[in-house]
Amino acid sequence: MKHLVFVFALIFVARLLPAQEYKDFGKDRLNNSPRHAEWVDLKSGDRTIKAFVVYPERKDKAPAVLVIQEVFGLTDWLRSLSDELAENGVIAIAPDLLSGQKYEDGDAAAKVTHALPNEQVTGDLNAAADYALKIPACNGTLAVCGFCWGGGKTFEYAHTNPKLKAAYSFYGTAVDNADDTKRIACPVYGFYGENDARVNATIPKAEELMKAAGKKYEPVIYKGAGHGFMRSGEKDNPNFREADGKARDEAWARWKTLLKQL
Repeated sequence: MKHLVFVFALIFVARLLPAQEYKDFGKDRLNNSPRHAEWVDLKSGDRTIKAFVVYPERKDKAPAVLVIQEVFGLTDWLRSLSDELAENGVIAIAPDLLSGQKYEDGDAAAKVTHALPNEQVTGDLNAAADYALKIPACNGTLAVCGFCWGGGKTFEYAHTNPKLKAAYSFYGTAVDNADDTKRIACPVYGFYGENDARVNATIPKAEELMKAAGKKYEPVIYKGAGHGFMRSGEKDNPNFREADGKARDEAWARWKTLLKQL
């Protein structure tokens, strides 16, 4: 009897634990989008990588926004978000930093993604940035956004590429040293979930460093939201969470306003 109680207790606890599995989604939006999207080849050092590009529907030239992936790779969800960016008037370009690899297992994804050499990631982002700025429909304005791991890389890239006009970091760790902070050439806008203490613990030091360096950093923490709320807050997500949906709507409202300022 005690054994059965113990087994049922384990099952109950397991159901309460956050899932480590990621189920991709987003193809419906991509298949129904009226916007032009394409895969392009980018030369990055001695390598050739792919990037997904989506164009807005507008009569004038548009800013370009680099989109940096989560640990799971260049997923359908990330491509659908790139389409949503293009819907809001910018050229979205998402380089495939994992060379076609995608993961549904969070641990496997994190292991491979975190093992990517910083120099390689920066080189790939530079290749995407250079390509974007040469697109005839681009007006010469460049920004960057990223999510989770990509949110952290967004903050890093902000002190690497002086051509950036803005950086949008979604629930990624923030800058933590004065030297990097001094090299940041653009405003950084942070989007964070309230229930994400690991990432949010990096915000106060970043605020202090950015203020000391005379840089603009505007973090916003969305009440009730968890890590990854831009993905888990989408209603098409099979693991949709109500609080994250509200945060996602609020974050998009803010982001749309910021994109219009590019």
